[in-house]
Amino acid sequence: MRCPFCSEEDSKVIDSRLTGDGYQIRRRRECPKCKERFTTFETAELLVPHIIKNNGNREPFDIQKLRKGIAYALEKRPVSTNDVEQMIQKIVLQLQALGEREVPSKLVGNLVLDGLKSLDKVAYIRFASIYLSFDDIAEFTKEIEKLRLDS
Repeated sequence: MRCPFCSEEDSKVIDSRLTGDGYQIRRRRECPKCKERFTTFETAELLVPHIIKNNGNREPFDIQKLRKGIAYALEKRPVSTNDVEQMIQKIVLQLQALGEREVPSKLVGNLVLDGLKSLDKVAYIRFASIYLSFDDIAEFTKEIEKLRLDS
C-alpha cells in the first residue's frame, strides 16, 4: 500500500481487526520512510449479477430501481428507512452469494416479495399485485388468504 504522505511504495501493517459489521478489515499501517501512520479498509469486491428480463433482454443490476420499486410498495406505510435499507442490503448480499453472472428478474422479484412479506403485509400485497399481474379481485383474495395461512 502506497503511503499517502510521501508516496513510498511500501508500508508495514501494525494492526488488523474486523470492523463492526464484520465485512471489512481495518488496518493500521506505518510508512518505513517517513514513519507516518495511516488507516486503510479492505473489503471483498463481490459483483452483483446482471438481470435477465422476462423478454430475454439483459441489463446491469440497478439498486436504485430496486429501491424505487420497494419504496413504491411501502408508500405511506409505517416502516422505517433503516428497515428498508437492511432489506435491500440483504437482497444484494443474497444475489452476490449466488456467484452467478446473470439471474432472472423473477428471482429478484421473489426476493423482494419475501422481504416485504416479513416487513409489511400491505406492502407485500401492493408489490405482488403488480409483480404477479393480478387480473381480478379473486387473485387478490387468494393471495391474502395465503398470507393469513402463513401467519
